[in-house]
Parts: sequence; structure tokens; C-alpha cells
Amino acid sequence: MSRILRCLGGVMVAACAAHLADVQSTNSSEIQQHIDHVEAGLLASVTVVKNGNTAAPQTHTLSERMKAMHVPGVSIAVVHHGQVEWARGYGFATAGTARVDPETMFQAGSISKPLAAMAALRLVQQGKLSLDSDVNHALTSWKLPESEAANNKPVTLRELLTHTGGTTVHGFPGYASGQQVPTLIQVLKGEKPANTGPIIIEAEPGSKWNYSGGGYTIMQQMVLDVTHEPFPKLLHDTVLAPIGMTRSTYEQPLPEQFKNNAATPYDEDGKPIAGGAHTYPEMAAAGLWTTPTDLARYIIEVQNSLAGKSNKVLSRSMTKQMLTPGQGEWGLGLEMNGSETDPYFSHNGVNEGFQALFVAYEANGDGAAIMTNSMGGGEVASEVMRSISAEYHWPDWKPTVRRAIDVDSRTLGSYVGNYELAPKFILAVTIEGGQLVVQGTGQAKFNVDAESSTVFFPEAFDAEIEFTKDDKGSVTGLILHQGGHDSKAPKQQAPPTQ
Repeated sequence: MSRILRCLGGVMVAACAAHLADVQSTNSSEIQQHIDHVEAGLLASVTVVKNGNTAAPQTHTLSERMKAMHVPGVSIAVVHHGQVEWARGYGFATAGTARVDPETMFQAGSISKPLAAMAALRLVQQGKLSLDSDVNHALTSWKLPESEAANNKPVTLRELLTHTGGTTVHGFPGYASGQQVPTLIQVLKGEKPANTGPIIIEAEPGSKWNYSGGGYTIMQQMVLDVTHEPFPKLLHDTVLAPIGMTRSTYEQPLPEQFKNNAATPYDEDGKPIAGGAHTYPEMAAAGLWTTPTDLARYIIEVQNSLAGKSNKVLSRSMTKQMLTPGQGEWGLGLEMNGSETDPYFSHNGVNEGFQALFVAYEANGDGAAIMTNSMGGGEVASEVMRSISAEYHWPDWKPTVRRAIDVDSRTLGSYVGNYELAPKFILAVTIEGGQLVVQGTGQAKFNVDAESSTVFFPEAFDAEIEFTKDDKGSVTGLILHQGGHDSKAPKQQAPPTQ
């Protein structure tokens, strides 16, 4: 859902050079050429063929896309041959005042999950947690309630980390400044002041892949019950500090010592998020503050651990388990993609006013991390990643060629309506200028082209929207095909006219 984004607007953009000891000097003409090409070569995810004519891939500069998407600030770090080759900040951490530099901290959203998973796997390695035992054996402060949907099967830590535990709650909105923040137990129970429902079992564990931030919140409580340590301290001591992630913390809200260079969050129209950066007691799922350079250090540690060169957190065998794909092509905290001979691991992240993405290859020592302080930043991050891919000759992250056809207005009109993709997340389908337009809750509109009379695709990112009908031809819902996953959204019935 995080890439269902598109919006318009403008900010001024400026670049800051990296000044970090472990980042290669940007004085190198070759590295500077890489930087220049990445900044100038942003690519959309889709190349459209209309009426038999293939449009040439259109490139944009980073400043153009930041202006168009209302993204005040972007920070990038690129890993090449196993080291941070360059890191730069662009634009503003706070619009019009503080500029982004490589040390500017952003909320990582769901990128919190793979690092939190690493801490849990370290506890497995130490024999303090089990990957395949009932999670209620480790939970003492709260128990995952029994459910008929479980069919008498226990939920395991492995299933929580791979999003196959059948647990509820996709993600968390956080709490604005001034709002009462619940305890973790209140979040788990769905009790006020928690703003999400109870985390329960809604499907048989292991039966299907279904993204669940709630599952990671259960994992957080398991870790707390086993270690009896504050979660931020545990993550600092066992993951962040050993890797050298000095500009990273799970403390919520952000401690004072970091606030002088922390990004301000903005919405898709370029307006500051009311209440500022939200607080997330669901730290394992969404609580990390970090920088792309620190994420690059994480990338390098995972690559080196897999190769047996550095095992500061996990053993080589545990890292290999972490990167082994299961249902939905997910490992233990990471999404796995690429070819069998050249796989890569990745994760994106969305918190209120922040969007981020990292991608890293297992074997060749390449990768990148991109962080933004805007709800329009996810699309920009993906375009930057495609530009990095082109510049460094990655085998993946290339635009997809799609063929568009014309569909009559009556058929288009039958698709207009609201579709519930997830609780409190609606895809609104309308027609503007004779073209189908889709907008997700709290996100910007995007146009979609028809590949067939029922299948449509956005030009801005790689996905498909397939409308479903009953045997009478009435539209009943849609299926979002994205990132190798299929998400069904039933069409909401229009209220009766008065």
C-alpha cells in the first residue's frame, strides 16, 4: 500500500555533501559522476505502449520530482562493493530552514521491523527464544487469545516474522503530540487510548501470507518478557551499537540530543503533519529513527554476515535463515526478490509524514537506502532507486513495459466507487477527464490505464488493479496485485438515496 502514491507541489532543493568518516570521498571524479547521473536519471516504474507506440523512458531530475511530489527533503546512501560509496542530503529537514545532510534523522516506519527481527533472532541464537514454539510460552505479561480461526494451531515466532501468523492489524498510525500514548499491553488488547483494534488471530497460522504489524508488536512483547529490558536499550546494545549505527534509536518520542537534526514530517500536499512526528509505542513495527548511512551499515553487516566476514549480531547460519524466502517471498523480517542466482533483500517504510526504502544484494556488495520526510516520498524513493539501479548496472529495478488500450465510458463508469483494501484504508475510484483515477485514504490521486476491460495499471509505479464481477456482470470488488502479493478489496455498497 505504501507505493500507492502520487501528488503535486513544489519546494526548493539543495544538496549537502557527506562528511562521514566511513563514506568514500566525494572528490573522486568517478564517484561524482555516479552522483550526477543518479540525480539526473530518475525513472518512473512503467513504460507505456499506446496504440502500438512505445514511449521512450522519461527521466527527471531529483529536484524536479521533489518539487512535483511536495517532498521537502531526501537523504540517500549508496553501498558499492561492500562499502558506503557516497551519502548526500537534498532539500530541507524543516521547510525553508534546516537543510538535510547525511546525519539528518528520519522515522523509518516499517524498516523498523527487519532490525527488530534481528534482535529477536539473536535471542533465538542464545536459546532465549524459539522460532517454532507457541509464542504464548514466552509471553508472560499478556497472552495471545485463543481463536477458533487458529484451528488449534499455535502461532510461532517464525510466523510472526514472516507475516504468516494469521494475526490482525496491518499497521499503526501513531500518536500526535499532545495525544495520550497507550502502553504496549493496551495496544495488544486494543484498549483506549490505543487507536487500533485488538491484535488477535484471524486466520489459521501458516495458512497464508498477510502483512501484520500486529505480529511484530507481539514479538516486541515476547522480547520484553524474556529480557526484562527496555526495548530501545536492548536494540541499542544488541543491534545498533554493534553495527555502528550511531545516529539510530528506537526511543519514542525522539530524545532531545537528536532533535537538532531530525526531519519534520509533511503530508502529500507539503503541509507539516499536525502534532509533528508521531510517537509509536509499537517500536518493533514502526519505532526506529535512523539515517540512510546507518541503514547502509546494516546492509553491509547483513552482507558480510552471510559471507562469514563479520558476525557482530548474527551467525552466518542464522543470517542465512533470515534471508531464506518462504510464503509471499518473505524471509525473517525481510522481503526477498531478484533471481535465484542474484537475490536481493529489501523493505520499505511509512510513518505519518515519512517514507523510506532500502534494497541490497546478497552477494555483490551493492545496495542503497533512501529516506524522505513526506507522504509523497515513497514514489520519489522508488524512482531514485531505479536511477541507482541503472547507474550501477543492477539486474533489477527496471521500468516495466505495459500496453494500454481504450475502454468505453460505460465500462469505466461501472468501476466508480469505494473499495475497502484494509480496515480504515479505502481505494476511491473516480473518473476525471475520461480516465480512471484512484486515491487511497490519506494519499494522493493517481491515473490508471487499461490493459484489458478489467485490468488497469498506474504509470507511476508497478502494480495492477483487477476489477472483479459476479455472474450478472456487476462489479463486486478489486484485487491489487503489487510486489508479488494479491490484496482483495470488496466494493462498498452505496448508501440508499433519500
